[in-house]
Amino acid sequence: MTLMQRMWVYQAERFPLAKTVPLLACFSAASITLSAVLAGRPLPALSAYLIGFSLVFILFFQLRVADEVKDGEDDAKYRPERPIPRGLVSLRLIVSLGVATIPLAIILALMHGAGLIWLLLLTWVWLTAMTVEFGVPDWLKARPILYLLSHMAIMPLIDLLLTGIEWLPHGAATPALWIFIALSFSNGCVLEIGRKLWAAQNERTGVDTYSKLWGPKRAALVWLAFVGVSALLLIGVGIATGFALTFTLISVLGFIFCIYAARRYACTPTPKTEKQMDTVAGLWVFGCYATAGFLPLALGGLP
Repeated sequence: MTLMQRMWVYQAERFPLAKTVPLLACFSAASITLSAVLAGRPLPALSAYLIGFSLVFILFFQLRVADEVKDGEDDAKYRPERPIPRGLVSLRLIVSLGVATIPLAIILALMHGAGLIWLLLLTWVWLTAMTVEFGVPDWLKARPILYLLSHMAIMPLIDLLLTGIEWLPHGAATPALWIFIALSFSNGCVLEIGRKLWAAQNERTGVDTYSKLWGPKRAALVWLAFVGVSALLLIGVGIATGFALTFTLISVLGFIFCIYAARRYACTPTPKTEKQMDTVAGLWVFGCYATAGFLPLALGGLP
């Protein structure tokens, strides 16, 4: 295959654009829009949304590159079918692409101005620390909850960067925005746990999953607890925007659907329900951002 063909296979397996682009577009646009809605300001120009999507796309690709680096040894031992261990592409190529996006992100941040570059640098500092497992890889991996929380802490930082595109030119963020930033943290945990709830026959030596760590039932319960936290935070966003009843109704209905999915997986952890949990986690997060970012706008949340 040509390099382009091999890169296309790589993205399909490790950074699927069909799944990633809609979620990141919703995430970035919702963050910028809600920042304006909460502050009672008009929406920023289209360029702000384009910069926001471009930056978050670059950062998530860099997160994938960081995973390839820190998981390289384990992938070679336990997941040889992945693109890099099987020789489809080289780690050097993927790292080079990740490095090449750094100046592009800097240019985008500087184009926007208003000090956005400092929020970008802060996010990169945490991403770098994550890549080296904060200097204590064995200690951290032995504490899976702390590992999860420390790695998902990058989500509020990314959200702070995205919302900063809107609020930095005005000086400061409205305090209510921190509810939404906390929502990004809990939703990150929902996604991360949801993609590591596996069927028993799919568990593999050397591959850490929450279903293997806690068992399917307990793992599904922990996942559902994070969904519940997200639901409460989403209601908080509804209260802050003045649409508490509508947000509560959507949150409760979504949570009930997640209970149904978690219960199915916990009772019958098959490859089918494993895939469903990953899908439901993504749908929940997408729904949270779409509701928080765009529903107040649709209901007249701008002056």
